[in-house]
Amino acid sequence: MTLDAFTLDAKTAPEARVLDRLIAEAAIPEAVRKAASQRAAGYVRRIRDGSKPGMMEQFLAEYGLSTREGVALMCLAEAMLRVPDAMTIDALIEDKIAPSDWSRHMGHAASPLVNASTWALMLTGRVLDDDAPGMAGVLRGAVRRLGEPVIRTAVSRAMKEMGRQFVLGQTIGKALERAEGMEAKGYTYSYDMLGEAAMTDLDARRYAQSYADAIEVIAGACTKGSVEANPGISIKLSALHPRYEVAKEERVMAELVPVVRDLARAAKRAGMGLNIDAEEQARLVLSLKVIEAVLSDPELAGWDGFGVVVQAYGKRASLVIDWLYGLATRLDRRIMVRLVKGAYWDTEMKLAQVEGLDDFPLFTSKTATDVSYIANAKRLLGYADRIYPQFATHNAHTVAAILEMVGNESFEFQRLHGMGERLHDIVLKDTRGRCRIYAPVGAHRDLLAYLVRRLLENGANSSFVHQIVDEAVKPEEIAADPFDALPTATAPSGLVAPQAIFGGGRINSQGFDLTDEDTLARIEAARAGALPDACPLTRWRRRWSGRAPPACGSTARMTGRRPGGRWRPMAGGPQRPRGAS
Repeated sequence: MTLDAFTLDAKTAPEARVLDRLIAEAAIPEAVRKAASQRAAGYVRRIRDGSKPGMMEQFLAEYGLSTREGVALMCLAEAMLRVPDAMTIDALIEDKIAPSDWSRHMGHAASPLVNASTWALMLTGRVLDDDAPGMAGVLRGAVRRLGEPVIRTAVSRAMKEMGRQFVLGQTIGKALERAEGMEAKGYTYSYDMLGEAAMTDLDARRYAQSYADAIEVIAGACTKGSVEANPGISIKLSALHPRYEVAKEERVMAELVPVVRDLARAAKRAGMGLNIDAEEQARLVLSLKVIEAVLSDPELAGWDGFGVVVQAYGKRASLVIDWLYGLATRLDRRIMVRLVKGAYWDTEMKLAQVEGLDDFPLFTSKTATDVSYIANAKRLLGYADRIYPQFATHNAHTVAAILEMVGNESFEFQRLHGMGERLHDIVLKDTRGRCRIYAPVGAHRDLLAYLVRRLLENGANSSFVHQIVDEAVKPEEIAADPFDALPTATAPSGLVAPQAIFGGGRINSQGFDLTDEDTLARIEAARAGALPDACPLTRWRRRWSGRAPPACGSTARMTGRRPGGRWRPMAGGPQRPRGAS
């Protein structure tokens, strides 16, 4: 397969057509699917009967995105990234916390820390609420004014504490120390140096140095003799170039490829894996071009540690897997592929609407994404001669389905630090297989952006993380087969097609996908044509300039000969030129 397969039609193909093809190609027997559901239900019971879920799982269950308070916290965490001054932070906290009913969450969670957080939020909300009448309102207003700096500091600290539950350490050295406990239980790690996309060349160089320094430190812990058993690192291409976009492809290939190649060579020398994290769908083909250029480096021959992350919620996920298998075969390499569900769903859907695409590039329901994940997991297992599959999931049914499908293939599960601990403890003990923990590393200033992604990814009430702590949801319901649920699955009620965002009676304008090569080629071909001669829509009157009037046929009119004059629009219909010589 070549990159020619990654067309705009493939990107926005009808969802039903893509799913029908995936299901047919996977051909998973009904007996295997039934066994997966039964195994998953057993996992759910064991999770609930055993130790309590982790603090963050309880927090996300209590403050999911289906609650007003959960949405308020997510908005607060996201917005605090950009707030420049104390006054605005105070107004933001008041806007997000005061109107919410925190008392109804009091005492519901099993975690004392979650309940303590609820208590603090409830008290903060009451202090910030100015609606109380009489003396009570006056006193509350006084407390509010005196306590704003304290509240501001407390809320900021609370946001950081939530983020810290997902982050292993502020430095790679601290993270390696903290990882020793889980490594003793049989886990290994993939470290991610926190940071968003580079905005400047200085940012890119700083991130590159951070990755290089981390590889050097992690190398000291690579003592197990194989890439699979050693810790590894994940890197983000958009953090390594300030203009990582299709419009700057020539620059990207010339400037970014050498940086990634050097990091890959360093990882090979250390005997560790290096995974390329997934980017937005608009940069998918560009990422594949960078991956091909780096993996083609002769110095990387014989190294099995080059890895790529594939997002199952993308309609082109199966094409990416096929293309990677073809690339590994052509270069005679064995690579790693980490299959994830995806964490940019909201952003991608909104961009598709704004850009007026024919359809969405992602599946519109969680059920469809679950089906895609399992079908593509089966695909990866079939390519195990060239690909080492890495299945990143916290979903009991997904884990069970993979265990029912796998034969003698070598593979590993992955989970996020702070998430899915009990499930993977059970699976690791039962199977004596491998599980790698994806562990972010970074300073406090980098935590909130990562926290927001985790809230978006796991905060919905339909997510496994949310349902596992909700005793009202039966294990069989949580472990239901997504293939059986697919015919009745629907998109979220608020999601409308890109053409319909303005409602009835008005169709959204069709946009140009400026990240698609065919679209760009058509635009370039249209620009290359000769432009016809044309006159200004508005004719001009000339007083005096010493220059000839614009060449616009017989409709130009000049009058007057006063020095210092200028051209000006004139009213009236076509006039015969006069005063010209």
